[in-house]
Amino acid sequence: MDENKKIIQVLVAICFLFFIIVGYLTYIQLFRSRDLMANVYNRRQYKIEENTARGNIYDRNGVLLAYSEANGEVQERIYPYGALYSQVIGYSSKVYGKSQIEAAYNNVLLGIDDLSQVFGMVSGSNYPTRKGNNLYLTIDHKLQALGGELLNGRKGAVVAMDPKTGEVLALASSPNFDPHAKKLEENWQSMIESPDAPFLCRATQGLYAPGSTFKILVTAAAVEKGLESKVFDDNGSVVIDGREIRNSESRAYGKIDLKRALAVSSNVVYAQLGTELGMESFVDITYRAGFEKEIPFDIPTSKSRFPYENMNKIDLAEAAIGQGKVLVSPLHMAMITSAIANEGVMMEPVLVKSITNSEGKTTKELKPVKLGNVMEKSVAEKIKIMMQEVVTSGTGHNAAIKGINVAGKTGTAENELSVKKKAKAHSWFVGFAPAEDPKIAVAVIVEYGGSGGDVAASIARRIMSEYLSN
Repeated sequence: MDENKKIIQVLVAICFLFFIIVGYLTYIQLFRSRDLMANVYNRRQYKIEENTARGNIYDRNGVLLAYSEANGEVQERIYPYGALYSQVIGYSSKVYGKSQIEAAYNNVLLGIDDLSQVFGMVSGSNYPTRKGNNLYLTIDHKLQALGGELLNGRKGAVVAMDPKTGEVLALASSPNFDPHAKKLEENWQSMIESPDAPFLCRATQGLYAPGSTFKILVTAAAVEKGLESKVFDDNGSVVIDGREIRNSESRAYGKIDLKRALAVSSNVVYAQLGTELGMESFVDITYRAGFEKEIPFDIPTSKSRFPYENMNKIDLAEAAIGQGKVLVSPLHMAMITSAIANEGVMMEPVLVKSITNSEGKTTKELKPVKLGNVMEKSVAEKIKIMMQEVVTSGTGHNAAIKGINVAGKTGTAENELSVKKKAKAHSWFVGFAPAEDPKIAVAVIVEYGGSGGDVAASIARRIMSEYLSN
């Protein structure tokens, strides 16, 4: 009898272990299989790639941006436009793995689905070469090329979006790098040690003080509080709790309302406005706009920051003019600007438009997704009118396009060097056009570029004009 009990106990233990193994394998297959397949240390992945030509990547109009070419027994990844798309498409290297779209859509480009991960993917040398799926991006190649050309090697970023769908039309970032595997391996060490950070996609991961571009959100909070008609005294400077805040070149604008204050970018008015609005209004509007939240996107992004737990009057004044601890990415500023253009509704940014199989048949088409309401339609319409005055008679006149109504906002943001008078401020511009029926929204930053009304506004004008001319 004792022996029977022992046998039963052993059988129970074996069954228990068996079910643990089954459960673990089920968990791996259901929840971890994609991560494990995409891991650069997965040797099985290399075997798949040896027999697979990665799918092509195209722009929205069918311009070929990346493809694979047989080089002996090796599939070599070719990028016809070199560094231009290195921060969007990324690279695919057997030595250094993958980045950006090449990483995010690795399984798609290799034609791997959940079933093929289990059956028949690891093959011998006689296995015929497979062809992966193709991607069509939302990017407009002409616009992307123009963005890269206008940055002209300067550090910064150009982001353009369709405000109604969230489709990203251009995502240029500088400096960048040659993504071809051979060049990558030759220059890797010098690039990771470079103070210029060429691997950093400034458009999506760069965080900057927004400067006066942040005033469009402050204006929204002020309109919601019923302050749009209030008249302020602007004497060129104002002292708040011992901290003096000045307008650019200490210009005094006298008695002005909110609309005119936005047009001339009065720091004096907005510093006073910030203290009047208070922390609750700031936290509310920034939360609705997506600060401190992850941005759902196809490639890595950084969360924009509004990291205040408590705010004194100086904090409120500095935040209202886009300085202090406020940090934002160019992509996020383009999304905020798009929300104003889109009646207060923020759309999820989209980078991949559709997927086709090796025969060219569309297997998946991505649809626009609403992220949320940043503000009411009536508030967005009022800010849209104010932003038009910024371009027609304010600091954004360099963004004006003949025959087209442009809405915009300039920004000149202090940085670690400009505070010490060792470099110029960062140059910002955000805007959209045509104002009455927006087709494109842009965010431009040029590091150490100086006045946003000069460098960034001019770049934005060229981008919007090019897109609207097609």
